[in-house]
Amino acid sequence: MQYRKLGHTDIEVSLICLGSMTWGEQNSREDAFEQLDFSLANGINFIDTAEMYAVPPREQTYGLTEQYIGDWFKHSGKRNEVILATKVMGRAGRFPYARPHLHDGETRLDKQSILEACNASLKRLQTDYIDLYQLHWPDRQVNLFGQLGYSYNPDDDPVPLLESLEVLNELVKAGKVRHIGLSNESPWGTMKCLRLAEKHDLPRLVSIQNPYNLLNRAYDFGMSEVSCLEQVGLLAYSPLAMGVLSGKYENGARPQGSRMQLFGHYFTKYIADDVIAVVDQYVAIAREHGLDPSVMAHAFVNQQPFTTSNIIGATKLDQIKTALDSVETQLSEELLLEIAQVHSRYPHPLSM
Repeated sequence: MQYRKLGHTDIEVSLICLGSMTWGEQNSREDAFEQLDFSLANGINFIDTAEMYAVPPREQTYGLTEQYIGDWFKHSGKRNEVILATKVMGRAGRFPYARPHLHDGETRLDKQSILEACNASLKRLQTDYIDLYQLHWPDRQVNLFGQLGYSYNPDDDPVPLLESLEVLNELVKAGKVRHIGLSNESPWGTMKCLRLAEKHDLPRLVSIQNPYNLLNRAYDFGMSEVSCLEQVGLLAYSPLAMGVLSGKYENGARPQGSRMQLFGHYFTKYIADDVIAVVDQYVAIAREHGLDPSVMAHAFVNQQPFTTSNIIGATKLDQIKTALDSVETQLSEELLLEIAQVHSRYPHPLSM
């Protein structure tokens, strides 16, 4: 396993981070325990979760993933061997069950909401502290989840970033949170947070968790420079683009129990014909070079200079093994050139 510094801290996190959003939906408590045990035994020391998990989110599974992790901590006694990251939800009206007594059921990033969310996560996780606490998405209107066109709304009324950062500072001072990060954030939002932290002597960001994969390289434009120059590394999520870059959905295949077989109606853009046509080209490149398509896709993310850790989502141990194989896989210049040629023709497949 390779390890990289988490921002400006002295914490070293594994290049592969174990994501957990399937636990409680596609995976059972026993599955989660098995994945955690296997991952730690193979050098993975970084676990990422969120209050809203499992995914797709619904009231019956809200917080269940964190609960499984907490049960594992209690069962294994290995809390101190893990760098634990979780997230608080940004502004949304889709989760009225999370904090129904606040903002008419809308999740926000104000002081009371963040404090309540953090305390609830700590209770579910059965721990006294969170190593990395992240704002899951902004409180303001911004490009999210593959959206490329920004629509400015002069009537938007977000919770000020300073308020969110100040309450995170309270959590750090209280010892409940060690470090803070962002997720699904823009270059403007990231730089604004860095400036506010410097001006008001608040905790500095150590990471940003955004999507990054062969089909979604929006991070290359703006955020990559911020990561490299400001030591706010990328925690890349969806490295296989919801699994499609593995090639398992070729020719309309929908393997039993796969995400697209179960929840394809939630993620239709990933299995659109024109997207799969681009995926087929990447899969062909991998096979021509004797690589598993998943290994190539993971290795591409791993090799980026702005990547701190690659967050994988696995429903089976074999998928974790494949991600581990990518750590020691160095993509050749010839292969990278072939990837670049496909990318130049289809720079934003998921928005086509």
